[in-house]
Amino acid sequence: MKTLDEAVEAIKELPEELQSEVRDFARFLNATRARPKQKYLRQTWAGALREYRDQYTSLELQKKALEWWGD
Repeated sequence: MKTLDEAVEAIKELPEELQSEVRDFARFLNATRARPKQKYLRQTWAGALREYRDQYTSLELQKKALEWWGD
């Protein structure tokens, strides 16, 4: 990639202290944003409220959630 090569050359022209900051930032981006995307929605929560299905309707749960969130 030409633009990446240009970036590398620009980084090489920086003082060592700034090159170190660029490396740290690149590591940060890699650790926080370059994770592989999940293809499917995880549903680990599915069935977690099964024991309450006879006590509450979905409408009651929706109203309760609104209360918890403070509208």
